[in-house]
Amino acid sequence: MRNFVLPVAATLLASTVATSAFAAPASLRALGQPVGSGAIQNNLEQPFFENFAERTGVGTEVRYSPVDTSGVSDAEGLRVLRNNLFGIVSLRLSQISGDEPTLLGFDLVGQNPTYEIARQNVDAYLPVADARLQERFNSKLLGVWPAGPQVIFCEPEIGGLDDLRGKRVRVYDNILGNFMSSLGAAPVPLSFPETQQGIARGVVDCGVTGPSSANAAGWPEVTSYVYPLPVQMAMNGYAINLNVWNQYSEEDQTRLQAAFDELVDEIWTYSEELYQDASRCNIGAEPCDNGRAYSLTSIEVTDGDLQRVNETVEAMSLPNFIELCDRTNPSCSADWKATVGANLGL
Repeated sequence: MRNFVLPVAATLLASTVATSAFAAPASLRALGQPVGSGAIQNNLEQPFFENFAERTGVGTEVRYSPVDTSGVSDAEGLRVLRNNLFGIVSLRLSQISGDEPTLLGFDLVGQNPTYEIARQNVDAYLPVADARLQERFNSKLLGVWPAGPQVIFCEPEIGGLDDLRGKRVRVYDNILGNFMSSLGAAPVPLSFPETQQGIARGVVDCGVTGPSSANAAGWPEVTSYVYPLPVQMAMNGYAINLNVWNQYSEEDQTRLQAAFDELVDEIWTYSEELYQDASRCNIGAEPCDNGRAYSLTSIEVTDGDLQRVNETVEAMSLPNFIELCDRTNPSCSADWKATVGANLGL
């Protein structure tokens, strides 16, 4: 009997040790998008994290904080993630690109003229960015999604890109800033929560953001004109600290990734719906189902400006990106050309 019990006890002990090696965290903190950014944060992201255990099938409760209520700057997303101050972060990729320029490769000016092309480029580039974040920031990139086409809101009247000359324009990354400089505008880096007041106080004349975010943050209260020329898609992503990720078993990691894949797919679809709806809301058109009705004047986009943005990728955005990114990541431009560049025929 003694010879039988000991092997069984040893087997049970080994099983217990193996199980304890993958003890999913009982709770973790998640840093989210700004409350003021609109319906994606309110209607999809926050409910996902508030029902995290149910949505993912893992036994972890999440304490969720939008970035604009947390005391953390939206430029600090990678730093708080690397230091595990938040186990999961909803990253604003343009805003954190100063810490990791590789992320700019998701959304160069002119790179993503449609949702369909943008999704193809994101899917191609995500493994590149994920490997970089794992190497430098001890973080795994779980998915990337667009806030939606970024357009230009102004208080003074404009008739096209040429009229931005001499205007102070709010931008959110270096590539967009360089594009505005090429037009003769003065790019002003402002965080999203600061921009509405910045326009109201005359700090900037114009700003670039998506129609839905502008609607939610009250930009049409302080601007009179919108120029609906898409220049970027404003990509965002979900990432998890690798130390947290590695606490989960392989089965739970699969469940987590599947849940984030589902959330990201939902956001891609919802983003496009919101873009169309908010574009109508901002100019007082119907139907306006998800936002507040305003009365902005929409300026007709010229063929010349469309062509200028399309040509910007090869003529300006890519050279700027190479200069910024290869300085810290020697394989950056080669990786982009092998993925996004191949999609675009560049």
